[in-house]
Amino acid sequence: MPSNRTKRNNRRWSRVNQQTWSLAYEASSVVLLRMLTMTFGGPAARSEAQRMVDEEVKAALALQALALTGGLGPTPDATATKTVSHYRKAVRANRRRLLEKLK
Repeated sequence: MPSNRTKRNNRRWSRVNQQTWSLAYEASSVVLLRMLTMTFGGPAARSEAQRMVDEEVKAALALQALALTGGLGPTPDATATKTVSHYRKAVRANRRRLLEKLK
């Protein structure tokens, strides 16, 4: 029979797994919205492509800074949770922005 510690760890990792799947779903919608924007080419497509690269680099550097300063937490599951949360914020902001452009 699993110990209480094992059960807690399983619940934590299960939560991380759910959050990761949610991030993947949201990110796929952002990819679709960006593809729609870039399909038509022109200045809007170039601007979106540049913005995409800039945001990716900025998010990665911010996460690296968190990792180097201990801001991701003391345990592997805390680190995973904060990492997913970090990227979900950026993905949500992009999704909102891109959906507004379509209106």
